[in-house]
Parts: sequence; C-alpha cells; structure tokens
Amino acid sequence: MGYDLIVQIFRELIRTALIIMAPVLLTSLAVGLFISIFQAATQIHEMTLVFVPKILAISACLLVIAPWMLNIIIKYTTTLFANIPMYVK
Repeated sequence: MGYDLIVQIFRELIRTALIIMAPVLLTSLAVGLFISIFQAATQIHEMTLVFVPKILAISACLLVIAPWMLNIIIKYTTTLFANIPMYVK
C-alpha cells in the first residue's frame, strides 16, 4: 500500500464528509444570518433566540436529507470494502 493510495482514500473520505455536512452547515448558516439580521433590526439580543431556531432548522434538515446522506455513506463504505483486495496488494 503506497502513499498515493492512502492519500487517495483520505481525499475521498474528506470529500464525502464535506458533501454530507454541507446541507446542514448551510442551513445553520442561513438561519443564523436571518436571526442576526432580525436581532439587529429589533435590538433584541437574547441568546435563546439564536439557539432554538437553529436546532429546529437543523433537525428538520436532517429529517429531510437523512436518506440521501445514508445513501452516500453506504456507497462510500461499499466502495471502500470492495477495494480491500486492491489495498492489500
């Protein structure tokens, strides 16, 4: 197992992780930005005003995209396990 193969495996791992995390992080970013604009406009600076909507939005996002995320994880794991004989050489 050469260094290029190890780098390729970890590159694919990081790429898959970023693809899986992106929708949740973008949802959190969008809700946080919206709440920040709302707080600046109304001058209400309550910490729970940021926390609760983010948790609700992230939970809803995870419920909607969980099958897609699971499909990507299964595809990555299947490919990884299928290539074990090539990795051992």
